[in-house]
Amino acid sequence: MTTKRISIRELELEYEEHGEGERALVLVHGFTGSRRDFAPRVPRLARLGRTVTVDLRGHGGSTRTGDAASYTLDQLAEDLLAFLEAADLTGCDLLGHSMGGMAVLRAALAARGRIGSLVLMDTSAGPPALPVEMFRLAKQVVATAGLEKLAELMRARAPEDPSRSEADRRLEAEWGPGYWTEWRLPNFRAMDPVAYGAFGEAIFSQTPLTARLSEIAVPTLVMVGEEDSGFLPAADELATAIPGARRITIPRAAHQPQLENPPAWLDAIAAHLARVRAVKKGAGLDSSTFPDGKS
Repeated sequence: MTTKRISIRELELEYEEHGEGERALVLVHGFTGSRRDFAPRVPRLARLGRTVTVDLRGHGGSTRTGDAASYTLDQLAEDLLAFLEAADLTGCDLLGHSMGGMAVLRAALAARGRIGSLVLMDTSAGPPALPVEMFRLAKQVVATAGLEKLAELMRARAPEDPSRSEADRRLEAEWGPGYWTEWRLPNFRAMDPVAYGAFGEAIFSQTPLTARLSEIAVPTLVMVGEEDSGFLPAADELATAIPGARRITIPRAAHQPQLENPPAWLDAIAAHLARVRAVKKGAGLDSSTFPDGKS
């Protein structure tokens, strides 16, 4: 594993590279996440070849601008395209999760041949079917008390939170305190609080890209957890509107299928890469080696 930083205009993005090969799989996290969201799966993915995880602006180890105007979905797409070029990742297989998928969609529409394939994971072409009121309340907490306070409140409320999926509850039960101390809280601590409000507003106020989805001309896998109710209709829309797109629903998973059902998620990624790279399906990856779901 190599952790690197790359300069793009006023921005520095932090990323990791694993494995070898000319054609990379690049994984882009979602809102309040970081490249750490994929860390448990990277060792297995690296068996398939070069695997890259990157922190978006305002997240993880990348630049925190403190400027709300710099935190837009279009800006994320520009960042991604500049990153792919600077890191010699043109022609990659690009996975975008949630907000990362919204940025990846915009990058794909602008790239015209610079991306090899897409994996759109638990994401949408427009505002998600989620309660904006909950975000607005959380935004107020962040503005007055910070992101760490929001994480503390979320942890305290988690046992009785009716909005949580059963998959998320199972994940916490499996990981124990590490669910918060080793994953959720570090991600919140690393995020720019200004980015929280700005990106959240951008997600809920975005102009839908539905009318442009037919322009996507690269092989596309649309992936969604079967319990991710807020993104199931969006997955249907993406799979219907993108020419030739394939759709897969990950069982016993919600918004974090790479963590909630690793074997099924890994199988889906391996099959997609085998198809678009024209190699034997599943080469170098056997989901039966993941009995505990954490390797």
